Amino acid sequence: MRYQFKRQDALDFAVHIGQQTKIRGEEEQLKYCPYCRGGRNRDDYTFSINLKTGLFKCLRSQCGQQGNMWRLAQDFDFKLSDEFSRYHEKKSQYRKLPQPKEKIVPKPKAIEYLASRGISEETAKAYQITVQSNNENVLVFPVYDENGTMVNVKYRNTEFVKGEKNGSKEWFEPNCKPYIYGLQTFNGDFSCFTLCEGQLDCASLYEAGIENAFSVLGGKGSFTWFPACYDFLSKFKSVIIFGDYENGKITLLDDMRKRLECKIMHIREEDYKDCKDANDILRKYGKDYLKEIVERAVTVPMKQVIELADVEDVDPFSLIKVESGIDKLDRLLYGGLPLGAVVNISGKSGVGKSNLASQILVHAISQGYVCFAYSGELPNYLFKAWMDFQIAGRKHVTTYQNKWGDENFTISKANKQLIKNWYRGRCFIYDSGIVEGEEMETLTDVMVGAIKQYGVQVILIDNLMTAIGSSVPGKDKYEKQSEFCQQLASIARKWNVLILLVAHKRKGSLVESADINDDTSGSADITNLASITLSYDRGSRVNGDYECAEDERILRVNKNRLFGRVYKKGWVCGFDERSKRIFIDGAEVDREYSAFPKTETKGDGFVDVEQMELPWG
Repeated sequence: MRYQFKRQDALDFAVHIGQQTKIRGEEEQLKYCPYCRGGRNRDDYTFSINLKTGLFKCLRSQCGQQGNMWRLAQDFDFKLSDEFSRYHEKKSQYRKLPQPKEKIVPKPKAIEYLASRGISEETAKAYQITVQSNNENVLVFPVYDENGTMVNVKYRNTEFVKGEKNGSKEWFEPNCKPYIYGLQTFNGDFSCFTLCEGQLDCASLYEAGIENAFSVLGGKGSFTWFPACYDFLSKFKSVIIFGDYENGKITLLDDMRKRLECKIMHIREEDYKDCKDANDILRKYGKDYLKEIVERAVTVPMKQVIELADVEDVDPFSLIKVESGIDKLDRLLYGGLPLGAVVNISGKSGVGKSNLASQILVHAISQGYVCFAYSGELPNYLFKAWMDFQIAGRKHVTTYQNKWGDENFTISKANKQLIKNWYRGRCFIYDSGIVEGEEMETLTDVMVGAIKQYGVQVILIDNLMTAIGSSVPGKDKYEKQSEFCQQLASIARKWNVLILLVAHKRKGSLVESADINDDTSGSADITNLASITLSYDRGSRVNGDYECAEDERILRVNKNRLFGRVYKKGWVCGFDERSKRIFIDGAEVDREYSAFPKTETKGDGFVDVEQMELPWG
């Protein structure tokens, strides 16, 4: 008979198990998950039942139980409504078995069979394993709860051969309570138990001297026994999972990790050798080896948690760094800006942050790094023209007067070609000219693609506010900024690349706050997630006077996570209009890049005028 979900069934289920509930939209939220009970921290309202479909789920990652109302009815002895409930009524009521007056004594045939599997008479007596009176080929495994009450019986046909019509391999007493097997050997110690898949595996562990060895009742795929055993099992501090080793995985491990809150360990995969389970190992390698591999079981590794001792030894002073080209900055940072880091470049609007960032990018290209740029404020052609001036330098830039008599600058056609040849294959830019109808990838997706496809190692994001619009859909501004910065930090670490992130400072006074990092506009994660924070800005007032001239800037190192060396006083920087270069001592202005072989230029550094693309011609 097929079950049709009714909203009232979900509401009645909460009453049945005595749970407080909240109704939110089309979901009924129970105060505690009936499977994990909220775990050790008693997390509440993580378990919800959809009132349209009847599907349920626990949102705790350590639990993750999910299913439908029929499963809840089976697991928690809950009667569903109408004729469906009446049809299955007998199945939902557990039958009470007659209790043996004395311990069950194994019959000779059981002892004989178990001996063939490496299991002694002593172990058979401990688990009270016997055979049916009317069929000695059927093993009988009585199932007891922790109070010593026999709640179920499992049977196993020792003559079963897969593919032959000789009955079932295993079955249970009908309508009896599902429970964990092996509690008749429980020694009262809740420090640890070992859980395996089969009853013979359980007996094999006991044979090897492993105490508190239990097994699941219905095999790896059935956990109907778990809710009834939860209170008992939750008292243990740890468990060793000794499932069957099949297809390169240990059965039971993933499922029990979700269900149990204690420390989870497992048998090492290599210790199974060529065997499937504990009984195979017992017969092939003996009791001592079986006990040994249980005793050296390993803790299930947590995602994103590793042993500190296993961390690679790296000398911070020998890390690969990208020289910025600003000599004093590189000296302070012991060589430059490290790969694997996000460097935040902040400053007020219009002070030249983008100029500093692109100048660092140019110098990175000169060191052989493949670079990628995103410019959210400049069109690509203007970003390229600005970088071309910085590459050319004063020596390869020509001045001329426009028709109004103002001084303008240009680069000859031949020199432009030399520049193109110099950075071809070594510098890429985000193409914002998306064809209409074409699916637009997020900026972070494009960045990762460029890293993989072109070997990019240095990335410029100019600037944060324009970048988040193409990277994190939805959410408010601060959520977008925070998530985007987290993504950048993750990309930098994972791919060992340097990311230069340009961000604006807060509007307001020219005077810096107590913590210069707080001046960056937006989410605190902008500076928190950066390894190095640079400030490039106009000078502040000191005793009524500015620290530098109106056309000068102050470059500061406000944060340096790598070495802790900062320079909040900063260096006074000049700006060369002709080459668009920022400089401190002048060396940066006169630097020449290999785009211009000396043999290609005349003594004054310029090509013949007839080779030039004259802007006025």
